[in-house]
Amino acid sequence: MNSQHPATEAVVAASIPASIPRFGTDGVRGVANTELTPEVVMSLGRAAARVLPGGTFLVGRDTRRSGLQLFGALSAGLAAEGADVIDLGVLPTPAVALASAQRGLPAAMISASHNPFEDNGVKFFSAGGRKLDDAVEQQIDAIYGQLMARTLSEPALAANADRSGANVGWVHEDGGEAVRSYVSHITGVLEGRRLGGLHVVIDAANGALSAIAGPVLAQLGATVTTLHDQPNGTNINADCGSTHLQSLMDEVRRSGADLGLGFDGDADRCLACDAAGELIDGDQIMAMLALDLRSRSQLAADTVVVTVMTNLGFKLAMQFEGLTVVETKVGDRYVLEALEAGGYSLGGEQSGHVIMTQHASTGDGLLTGIAVMDLMARTGRSLASLGAVMVRLPQVLRNVRGVDRSKLDSSTVLWDEVRAAEIAMAGSGRVLIRPSGTEALVRVMVEAPTAEQAEAVTAHLCAVVERELGAPPPAS
Repeated sequence: MNSQHPATEAVVAASIPASIPRFGTDGVRGVANTELTPEVVMSLGRAAARVLPGGTFLVGRDTRRSGLQLFGALSAGLAAEGADVIDLGVLPTPAVALASAQRGLPAAMISASHNPFEDNGVKFFSAGGRKLDDAVEQQIDAIYGQLMARTLSEPALAANADRSGANVGWVHEDGGEAVRSYVSHITGVLEGRRLGGLHVVIDAANGALSAIAGPVLAQLGATVTTLHDQPNGTNINADCGSTHLQSLMDEVRRSGADLGLGFDGDADRCLACDAAGELIDGDQIMAMLALDLRSRSQLAADTVVVTVMTNLGFKLAMQFEGLTVVETKVGDRYVLEALEAGGYSLGGEQSGHVIMTQHASTGDGLLTGIAVMDLMARTGRSLASLGAVMVRLPQVLRNVRGVDRSKLDSSTVLWDEVRAAEIAMAGSGRVLIRPSGTEALVRVMVEAPTAEQAEAVTAHLCAVVERELGAPPPAS
């Protein structure tokens, strides 16, 4: 549970069942209709309407089966507090953020990003298209927690008495304007340049970009082969997209394409593969874009913002090139906060969240893919050549499930083992262990000079995590 304001911390902590999903690193997520129930989402809507000013909310969603159900619940909560709702329909998260920025209205996206279709989530944007900072999120979380813990008839928490008749919020459709504006924006970033001569294979993850990515890239002159662009409500991210790139890599090799682009379900991230079907991850994408932006005097303060998950090879490459690296905790909203605080222009995550503040207020998978292809078209270089700007240290990431994440910080035995592992690697590797912000698990990441050493250290530390943290507490 996130920390609360002092006035609400005690009552919320005492009354919220552990099974109620709370804000993580990217909104509120859970299994739709089991954890993330309509009642939960309606309470989220009511809480958001009380905290975020504007009186009208934009709401988009991805292609999950539960999307319409939860859109109805969120809209009911917002409208119950007198807020109007504009239904943006199915579209990418960055398109929702863009609409929020263009119209000056708060917004919400119903999505669980790269998670399987059974999961869903709600993430909010303040007016202007920015993800919420911690203080605002905590205000919403506190009110939402109280609404879930008490009856709605309690006077201090009930909707205002005048929310009836014409004072109830109105829900209406956007008519496709958000999609048209997004397409116009995304094609305009090239300032008239074209992507002709490039053959790209895209994997739309059966998600929010399914009807958009192929036509946009073709409009820009590329030859496009599209995979996984037929969403049916249950196939989003299913063995496809940025978390399952094998079919994309196979098709790039089979077709002789110049590159492949893999998106996730809500299209705020992009990973790539070169003509040989080899992975080009978010770190490599940021490295090549950073050098290109600097060469055109567009990399503010010669600085890139990344998270603690970024490969050590990226930092070494940027150091060699004379660029500064600013590091944040995991989560693209923390990257964005650092970008804004320093006035920087490029940042992101290894997972493919790349933020280019000149064009977007959040990670945008399609924008990232277009930027990579534009760099290839302008320089005439292959993606493999561009990605070679950095050498990835062997990295192993394992998820340890079924443990008590709350014991992580206090486990002296575990952290002693971590220190011993890092000493053994003599400064040429590193270990990162952290609780997931969106799932009930602990992540163990190891980078080492060789893949064999990384695998061995990871296996050892995962065993220590399982032994020392024990089973999670039972849900109340």
